[in-house]
Amino acid sequence: MKLIKFLSFLLLVIAAACSTLKLKQADFAWPVESVISIDENGRVSDERYSISFDTGGLFYEELDDSSAYVGKEIRILRDINGYYFITAEKFKNVYVFQMDNGAMVLDNKIFISEFGVEEPALNQRTPFIELIDGGKSLYLTNNGIDRNKK
Repeated sequence: MKLIKFLSFLLLVIAAACSTLKLKQADFAWPVESVISIDENGRVSDERYSISFDTGGLFYEELDDSSAYVGKEIRILRDINGYYFITAEKFKNVYVFQMDNGAMVLDNKIFISEFGVEEPALNQRTPFIELIDGGKSLYLTNNGIDRNKK
C-alpha cells in the first residue's frame, strides 16, 4: 500500500513538473494599423511595436519582383491571436504571418481582388481584421474571409 501511495505521489510530482505554464486570455491585438514606408534596402521597422523585417520575399510572392518595394509602404495589423495581417496598394492578397524563432512565417494568403486593392486600410474589429478598400469592407481571420459577417 505504501508503494502505491509513493508511486502515485511520484507520478503527480512528475506530471506537475512537465506541465507548461499558460497565461490565458492574452490579447495580442494592436489597436490601429501601422502604415510603414519601406527603406531603400526593402526593410520596414516600427518602433512602437518593436517589429522590423525584410519585405523582399513578400513583394516577390505578390508581384514576382523582389525589388518592387521601392517607393512603397505596407499596412500591417496584429489580431487578438497574434497573427500579423499585411497588405499594400495594388496587392491582390492579404498575407497572414505568425512569429517563429526570429522569423515571420506565412500562415495564410487570402485572395482579395483580381485587380488589387487601391487604398487599403486595416481596422481592428475583434475577433476580425476589417479590410477597407473603396468603401467596401471584408472581415478577415487568419483562416480567410468571414462571409457571414456583414
